[in-house]
Amino acid sequence: MSDEIEILQEETGEELYERKEFVIAKGQEPMRIDKWLQQSIEGATRNKIQKGIGSGFLTVNGKIVKSNYRTKPGDEIILLSLINPEYTELKPENIPLDIVYEDEDVLVINKKPNMVVHPGVGNYTGTLINGVAYHLLQQNPSLSEDDLPRYGLVHRIDKNTTGLIVLAKNTEAAAHLAKQFFNHTVQRKYVAVVWGDVEEDSGRIEAHIARHQQYRKMFTTYPDGETGKHAITHYKVLERFNYVTLVECILETGRTHQIRVHMKYLGHTLFNDWEYGGDKILKGTVYTKYKQFVDNCFEICPRCALHAKTLGFVHPKTNNEMFFTTELPNDMQQLIDKWRRYIANVKVV
Repeated sequence: MSDEIEILQEETGEELYERKEFVIAKGQEPMRIDKWLQQSIEGATRNKIQKGIGSGFLTVNGKIVKSNYRTKPGDEIILLSLINPEYTELKPENIPLDIVYEDEDVLVINKKPNMVVHPGVGNYTGTLINGVAYHLLQQNPSLSEDDLPRYGLVHRIDKNTTGLIVLAKNTEAAAHLAKQFFNHTVQRKYVAVVWGDVEEDSGRIEAHIARHQQYRKMFTTYPDGETGKHAITHYKVLERFNYVTLVECILETGRTHQIRVHMKYLGHTLFNDWEYGGDKILKGTVYTKYKQFVDNCFEICPRCALHAKTLGFVHPKTNNEMFFTTELPNDMQQLIDKWRRYIANVKVV
C-alpha cells in the first residue's frame, strides 16, 4: 500500500487541506471503504470518515463513492482532509466585513489590510474568522458556538495582503472548493507594486518554493527543482514608474508567499515588503528629496503592496462559473497616484 501526501497551499497562506493517496494491495479482502480508511489512517474515527465521504472528500478511481463501497485490489483512493487549525476555541466578534457575495453555500469577502485571516498563536481575536463566526450566528441565532463550521476556510491570504477570499458555508461546498484549489482551476489575479523597472512586458516565473533554511518564517526559491513545491507565476506590466512598476500576477499554482518570493527571485521585490527587504530603497537616486519621497510612500502604504483583485471559481452547487473583482484599496491607489505625480514632475536619473 502506498501512502503519498500532498499539501494544498494558498499563495500567501498555510496548509489547509491534506491529500492522501492509497492503492489497495493485491490480495486485500473486500472491505467497506469507511472501515478500511479507519484502519489505515492513524487517529481517524469512523464518524469523521463517513462525514468526509458524504461530503465528497473521497474518490475511488476518480469517482465519488458512498461509505458502503467495498474495496477491490488495485483501487486508487484519494482523500482530502482538513488539517486542524491551531486554535480550539472560536470567539464570535462583531467585526465589520466587506461581503462581496453570499448565498447558502459560499461567502466571498474583500479582506482589509492588517487583518489576520484565522486565530492562531498571538492572534486569538480580531481575525476574519472571528467576524465570520459572528456573522453566521446573526444569520442563525439557534446555532451554538460549538456548532460553528470550522471547515469553511479553503484558502488564506496574509495579514497585510488585501483582497478577495472565499469561504464555504457547508461541508459539501468545502469539498468542492478544496478540490478546485488543489487542482489549480481557481482563477486568481493579484496587483502589486514592485521595486525596479521590470524588463519584459510580460513573463512566466517557474521556480520551486520552500521554507528558507535559515529564516523559518520566510520562503525562498529553489530553481533546480530538487527542493520545495513546484510553483508558476505569470506576470504582466500594467504601468511603469521607472523606479517601481505596477504589475499583474496570475497564479498557476498556489504556494506560500508565491508572488512575493517569485518577484524577489526575478529581482523585483514587492514595495514595502519588510520580510523580503522591500522596505528599503532598492532602486532610485541618492538625493535626499527622493529618500523623503519614498519614506512618504512607505507611510501612505505601510504594508506589502499586494492586492488579490480578482477571484473566479465554479459554484459548488450550481456549477456556474463565478467571477469577482475589486477596486484597489485606498492605500495602494494613493501610492500609485503619488508615483505617477512624481515621475511626471521629476527628471528620472
